[in-house]
Amino acid sequence: MLSILIPVYNYNVLPLVNELVKQCNFNGIDFEILCQDDASNSIENLINQEINLLPNCSFFINETNLGRGKNINSLSSKSKYDYLLIMEADSFPESEFYIKNYIKALSISNDVIFGGVKYRNITPSKEKILRWKYGISREIKTLDQRLKDNYDFVFTWNLLLKKVILSKYPFPEFIKEYGYEDFVFIKNLRLNSISITHSENPLIHHNDEDSIDFVKKTETAVKNLYHLISTQKIDSKDIKLTKLYVTLKKLHLIGVVKSIYKKSKQRIVTNLISENPNLYLLDFYKLGYFCNLKK
Repeated sequence: MLSILIPVYNYNVLPLVNELVKQCNFNGIDFEILCQDDASNSIENLINQEINLLPNCSFFINETNLGRGKNINSLSSKSKYDYLLIMEADSFPESEFYIKNYIKALSISNDVIFGGVKYRNITPSKEKILRWKYGISREIKTLDQRLKDNYDFVFTWNLLLKKVILSKYPFPEFIKEYGYEDFVFIKNLRLNSISITHSENPLIHHNDEDSIDFVKKTETAVKNLYHLISTQKIDSKDIKLTKLYVTLKKLHLIGVVKSIYKKSKQRIVTNLISENPNLYLLDFYKLGYFCNLKK
């Protein structure tokens, strides 16, 4: 019935797998759990090898880094059941009825189902506040908010879908760096009229990324966006950041943005890695960084 796919990179995923095994067994379903580390060479992989000792569970390690999208496609090719549940390694079900809830949801809609995401209410240490605050403010959406546009706010994890859909519309393998593979995948589903149903069945995201690392990943994502637009893989009108860039360009304000960005960059970073980061400054940082990539 269900193949659970968990792409991994430098993370101990054993507690999550144990919980999923318990829930699947409780519900008496046919299942498999496939985890695949994307060549991280992490000490965590020694712990993750224990997954191979669990019933219906396998842990693989890629010899070379594939990138997240290709890693998921690879897991899908190894799977044997008709339904796939894509998860994030650093997540955990909010409910002990997480698997049961998805089984019930399949009776209503069986194409693609997104269960939502939450973050812990516990404030992390000050060097990790930016990613947590971003998640709380920008990634948590109520079911009513998500239902306003079924394609607008979907992560490609905590995502249940038919295997045949992923086989026909796989993750974009031309994206190896961090950022925007979710957008390209979901847009492809929209263009091909693949319906997405939303449910209230969240995973708690336990992301504990350092703020400075999150700033660097944000820069990587913006560079990736620049490349995708330059190669016409993404249309600039589809992304808020690049729509704003186009508007500013028409108003001949790009030079002003670049000047302010260059003068204030270090002060913005200082704020972002502080214990009270301003997310609007993060937005401007992304805009200024993108403007400086454009020639």
